[in-house]
Amino acid sequence: MVIGEAVGDIGVIGLAVMGQNLILNMNDHGFTVVAFNRTVSKVDEFLQNEAKGTKVIGAHSIEELAAKLKKPRRIMLMVKAGSAVDDFINLLLPHLEKGDIIIDGGNSEYLDSRRRTKDLESKGFLFVGSGVSGGEEGARHGPSLMPGGSAAAWPAIKDIFQGIAAKVGNEPCCDWVGEDGAGHFVKMVHNGIEYGDMQLIAEAYHIMRDVVGMTNDEMSEALAKWNKGFLDSFLIEITSDILKYKDEKGQHLVDKIRDAAGQKGTGKWTTMAALEYGIPVTLIGEAVFARCLSSLKDERVNASKQLKRPSPKFTGDRQKFIEQISYALYASKIISYAQGFMLFREAAKQLNWKLNNGGIALMWRGGCIIRSAFLGDIKKAFDKNPDLSNLLLDDFFKKAISDAQDGWRQVVSTAVLNGIPVPAMSSALSFYDGFASATLPANLIQAQRDYFGAHTYELMDAPGKFVHTNWTGRGGTTSSSTYSA
Repeated sequence: MVIGEAVGDIGVIGLAVMGQNLILNMNDHGFTVVAFNRTVSKVDEFLQNEAKGTKVIGAHSIEELAAKLKKPRRIMLMVKAGSAVDDFINLLLPHLEKGDIIIDGGNSEYLDSRRRTKDLESKGFLFVGSGVSGGEEGARHGPSLMPGGSAAAWPAIKDIFQGIAAKVGNEPCCDWVGEDGAGHFVKMVHNGIEYGDMQLIAEAYHIMRDVVGMTNDEMSEALAKWNKGFLDSFLIEITSDILKYKDEKGQHLVDKIRDAAGQKGTGKWTTMAALEYGIPVTLIGEAVFARCLSSLKDERVNASKQLKRPSPKFTGDRQKFIEQISYALYASKIISYAQGFMLFREAAKQLNWKLNNGGIALMWRGGCIIRSAFLGDIKKAFDKNPDLSNLLLDDFFKKAISDAQDGWRQVVSTAVLNGIPVPAMSSALSFYDGFASATLPANLIQAQRDYFGAHTYELMDAPGKFVHTNWTGRGGTTSSSTYSA
């Protein structure tokens, strides 16, 4: 069979909406794409409909896909994370040559990307695991792209990736992230922060609706106003739109949606990674658990008929309190990002990655779901001090938290007194108070651990030296073990 000349700049496997939109985006930017799908009939359907009139080339087999690509071949997988990625890699390898590049653009777990990088490099191939954020619209008109893996692959894909990425000014929201699984790790944390942002906005909505007694239209107007200030972001913008949207009956649609939130797992992965690396990413964890709690709808309805809680009421200055809610949202959001970048710092340290934190903030400034003006301030903080240990210690964020703190505390305490759950806002405040405390009650915990398990402790005047006390006079002098968190 004569397949034809190798003219494709990049191949894309997977013609679901994200794959199709990325292909059309690449075509718009002058790149010739060869498209393939496991269900081959979808290739012809795509060429006859969405891709009609473009330079997109169809391939009806893996062999044909590989034959139509320029060398080194660049093939991007836009398929479901997990075994499907490994299956396609195994199908591709017999048709590739050393130096060819396989790119996984799905929501893969970073540990899988680490494994795939190592495995493919050992065989002479290059692998890139890239986070792709922005949903269908972003894929079509400019996503945020977070590539990592085999560094040697970056020069070969840089023009394509930065060409199709969203732009802030003239800067593309895409740069090389780091080694092996770094790209998917950054995307994972991005999604975790997205969970946190959404939960924080939901808590603000809950307080405004049930404590302040605002209508959907009033809340929409308040968020539209917030979106012109320090809370300027994609999620605030769309929430304002959601709150004012009415269905065909002229009724607010949001009131008819069942209050049970779904999830696909990246928030859980972020929380698990935080536990693995010993970093207190408390806000994202609470956002994940809030979704889990929301899913217990029938149990909650039953419990609400039996368990007592306060009836919400508000007697203060309405406009002032609404402004304080915006400050509570902003301060909590700062904590969420500070925790996320703490996780980057520790993972990079343990996995020997060289992450550019300012560059990551820039990648998130456009195209992705958590895009906001706020990220420009994060980039400035890391540009000013690349070794910044925590965002909260940057002058801009120190002042921002200071200015927001009184309103933040007022909102959390008011919510608690009115029986409104605010797990993300309150955990953010508890983290801040803990991080800002020179002393915490962990000395008592260490004494308890030594008492019942002989796990030892350190004295204030001798850090690093672990000792054991015979607390009862009945134990021995032998300690159980010495370890720290």
